[in-house]
Amino acid sequence: MAVRAIRGATQVDADERGLVQEATAELIGEVMARNELSTDDVISVLFTATPDLTSEFPALAARKLGFTDVPLICSVEIAVPDALPRVVRLLAHIETDRPRADLQHVYLRGARALRLDIAQ
Repeated sequence: MAVRAIRGATQVDADERGLVQEATAELIGEVMARNELSTDDVISVLFTATPDLTSEFPALAARKLGFTDVPLICSVEIAVPDALPRVVRLLAHIETDRPRADLQHVYLRGARALRLDIAQ
């Protein structure tokens, strides 16, 4: 088994607890489904949020989805002028036999603009 990393991001409609949880849960679900993963495959997940998202920790959505024994951490993204607002990003470390080229990085909602080269 190799250790691999999967990136993802989504844009939240507004800085409200429920919306942060909803968008983050959608992102996690898509990452897991598109890469055919279970929580047993996940080593850890790092979440970042842009400085304008302060109503909820994105990791709470992962806990609610069953990531109860997966190490999770949240951090604030760098406040770059004119950057896309209200973005939650994730970097998931996984164990897999799949080659790096077969992994699917997931960019949803307005965050598709961050990586037009790989957004689905």
